[in-house]
Amino acid sequence: MADPQAVRTDARRHHDPEVRGFASDNYAGTHPEILAALALADGGHQVSYGEDDYTAHLQFVMRSHFGPHAQAFPVFNGTGSNVVALQALTDRWGAVICAESAHINVDECGAPERVGGLKLLTVPTEDGKLTPELIDRQAWGWDDEHRAMPQVVSIAQNTELGTVYTVDEIRAICDHAHERGMKVHLDGARIANAAASLDVPMRAFTNAAGVDILSFGGTKNGMLFGEAVVVLDPDAVGAMKHLRKLSMQLASKMRFISVQLEALLARDLWLRNARHANTMAQRLADGVRAVDGVEILHPVQANAVFARLPHEVSERLQKRYRFYFWDEAAGDVRWMCSFDTTEEDVDGFITALKEEMGR
Repeated sequence: MADPQAVRTDARRHHDPEVRGFASDNYAGTHPEILAALALADGGHQVSYGEDDYTAHLQFVMRSHFGPHAQAFPVFNGTGSNVVALQALTDRWGAVICAESAHINVDECGAPERVGGLKLLTVPTEDGKLTPELIDRQAWGWDDEHRAMPQVVSIAQNTELGTVYTVDEIRAICDHAHERGMKVHLDGARIANAAASLDVPMRAFTNAAGVDILSFGGTKNGMLFGEAVVVLDPDAVGAMKHLRKLSMQLASKMRFISVQLEALLARDLWLRNARHANTMAQRLADGVRAVDGVEILHPVQANAVFARLPHEVSERLQKRYRFYFWDEAAGDVRWMCSFDTTEEDVDGFITALKEEMGR
């Protein structure tokens, strides 16, 4: 007879897979094609710390998207990717110019400054996007030893407010930064959604536009875990291997990150997933616009919908569908769609919203 205690501690499902929400694309599970790739990479022994066959092949896959000079360094997570990338571009006295709403400023617990040892110089924006003129509010004082030296401009594509830079906007930023001796980092946690929105290859607004280094996001687009720092200009960056290890982002069994990135990028899974999430966000926004008393706050250009509605309605609605307040005092909320969001999910949420607004 089995030990009752052993039975109680056996692995089992602890959640209801039918429960859906709009809180974050991180809530979604793992795409079946990614799970299949993980199984493919399992078995036997492979050299650790990135000297495996999967990480070697990933370099060719990344170069097919980001040009012949691209170098991919898989890491555990997005914050780690950003910290490593920004460290690679800054001196100990260096600073990074970013939007006040940037993820590196408001959502990473101070990691770029405390772990990366750099200074963030923030700029308020209306839509989460920097411009050359906004950059110049902080791009000064290079010879002033009393001020952290601006060395990097960091932009997010798409932004924390769900908006998307055009190719020309990023090229103008890169040209402007380079003219002033600064490098450009792109936080691409949702880079696939931006490319799907613009209907252009990712290279169009990264290496081809002048971006020096990229944080490539996979977890929000169907991967189980893992991101990558992608060096686009090898002349601008040095000692990446050492920085990744120093920042505790070197995976011993790296093949299980690399094979996921390969599965996402080798064909069109990255684009299929992103297009679907964006389409669901547009469906959600279209339905919400028809509800009296609900205001869409920002252009819906990727997979995020920002809205304003009565606080008490949001609180009741959260008991039916999980989502987050963005600015609770103002009544602003954020609704995210993911690769596995269905039309039924969206329509059910809109119905619930109408019911709660009518109470």
